[in-house]
Amino acid sequence: MREPTFWILTALASEPRHGYGIIQEATALSGGAVNLQAGTLYAALDRLAADGLVEIDREELVGGRNRRYYRLTDHGAGALGAETERLRTSVHAATTQLKRFGLGSAGAHRLGGRVAW
Repeated sequence: MREPTFWILTALASEPRHGYGIIQEATALSGGAVNLQAGTLYAALDRLAADGLVEIDREELVGGRNRRYYRLTDHGAGALGAETERLRTSVHAATTQLKRFGLGSAGAHRLGGRVAW
């Protein structure tokens, strides 16, 4: 699963959201690391809807413009759960290997007082 897809599905896991709400939630959940662009988002939402991972929840007219809300489907929740488990397994493997390399549980390696990753 590509990173934008992961964050879009994650943003929709708690409640239906409109496009800008998805962008805001993805940014917040990722600690500012993800900043979805509108073009990327709407192309991804069309693809995710075609794949049955999200669906339109409702539409509202706000200020003369149509605001479409999307929600996660059961299939989308399953895909997000599977990706979450895949990432968990990957993190566990990397953490195990880093411990063998001599890094502590915090994951940081101190070199001359500096922290290197």
